[in-house]
Amino acid sequence: MEQKGTASEYIKVKRSKIHSTGVFAKKDIPEGARIIEYVGERITKAESDSRADLPLSRHKKDKTNGAVYIFELNKRHDIDGYTAYNTARFINHSCAPNCETDIIRGHIWIMALRDIKKGEELAYNYGYGYEDYMAHPCHCGSDRCVGYILDEDQWARLKRDLAKKKTKAKKRVRKRKRMNA
Repeated sequence: MEQKGTASEYIKVKRSKIHSTGVFAKKDIPEGARIIEYVGERITKAESDSRADLPLSRHKKDKTNGAVYIFELNKRHDIDGYTAYNTARFINHSCAPNCETDIIRGHIWIMALRDIKKGEELAYNYGYGYEDYMAHPCHCGSDRCVGYILDEDQWARLKRDLAKKKTKAKKRVRKRKRMNA
């Protein structure tokens, strides 16, 4: 079932193992190709901040907030991609991406990082910040997955912090065992 919206000769939208809906290569895509533009409403940073915390759904189970579709365009503006015509919003995050984003003359493009084979799911690293990484678990399933949707520049810090937490947890368990012995 292909979604209506922005079009590209390279892609189709269908169910994803990563997260609900995804974007897949309809044919082989060469490295460096501009696959599809990430489009939406151009908004100010102030409007972006106010929308970021709003829930996208009224369902209590769905804790998705508006920030997941807001894309930084420049110092003054962002793009709110939560629109029916933005097919690129279905591209999922991966810790081992085959795509990246590039801003070219005020337009956000999804670009092929490498040759992509027909049938492969397209994904890029969303590059979320470290502040609230725990609110964004990753389900990409790649061998490189760090467990959270996080900018790769932050992975070393994450691994150090997770190792510290694991060590503290082990110490608490040993302490409880000694107290109960």
